[in-house]
Amino acid sequence: MAVTTAFGATEATPTRRRPKPIGALGFGRIVGRLLLIGVLAALAIIVLYPILWMALSSLKSNSEILSSPFGWPAELDLSSYGRAFAGGVGEYFLNSVIVTVASVIATTLLSAWAAYGLTRVTIPFSKPILYIIIGGLMLAPTVAVIPLVKLLQGWGIYDTYWALIILYTAFRIPFTTFLIRSYMIDLPIEVDEAAVLDGARSSQIFWRIVLPMSAPIITSAVILQVLFAWNEYLFALIFIGSDSLKTLPVGLATLSSRAVTDFPSVFAGMTIAAVPMIALFFLCQKYFIRGLSDGIGK
Repeated sequence: MAVTTAFGATEATPTRRRPKPIGALGFGRIVGRLLLIGVLAALAIIVLYPILWMALSSLKSNSEILSSPFGWPAELDLSSYGRAFAGGVGEYFLNSVIVTVASVIATTLLSAWAAYGLTRVTIPFSKPILYIIIGGLMLAPTVAVIPLVKLLQGWGIYDTYWALIILYTAFRIPFTTFLIRSYMIDLPIEVDEAAVLDGARSSQIFWRIVLPMSAPIITSAVILQVLFAWNEYLFALIFIGSDSLKTLPVGLATLSSRAVTDFPSVFAGMTIAAVPMIALFFLCQKYFIRGLSDGIGK
């Protein structure tokens, strides 16, 4: 279809697209939503079923696990948890708590202070320092195992809590500093300037202003460090020799080798190790997701 203009030229009028039927759009959205719900439900089953199976197996007797591994327990038997604690799970749990809490505090504070210095304070050679810290992400822990054994033996802290605390802190500082720094970059600098005008020192600005404003990313960093320290196996196996100092991952492996035919106690120990991490994530998932989206997503 053409339209004649004032100068005699013809101009083609744009053709209008016919709107799609409302029913077709609604049906497509419904199908897409059902497919999404189906995929999410399948993923939830894949993740939750092994955990549920492990917890139910800890409540069965040994004969029930062998005869009906995927069935429900005939009756709830909590004696396996008592045998797990008698096998040392309680001691392993305490060791994991000590190492995890100490490494989380050290890693978070040192990384937050480093990120504050790299983003809010003018220091010489800040760029090279940042590159060195980020370069630590490329260092594989397994490459440095032999030198670290010699180093910790020379320091006299081999086979102690300090061996794991120092290693967990050192190898997690680069990533945690990078994570917190990416969040602090976008914090308003005017708040710091106002605090300086009021007579605040750098340490006061860090503790009272910047750190509270960085609470979401600090929470995310804490959760990631907890998951790493709680589940780490290689360093805990190499740098701890005493059975009384073993953490849960190594302790559960030791328990499974001892209780060869006592499967319920092994499943009980695994359940004890998994429950705190599951509870921590569900309690802090709101802050965890917000911190990562605001930090890494920037």
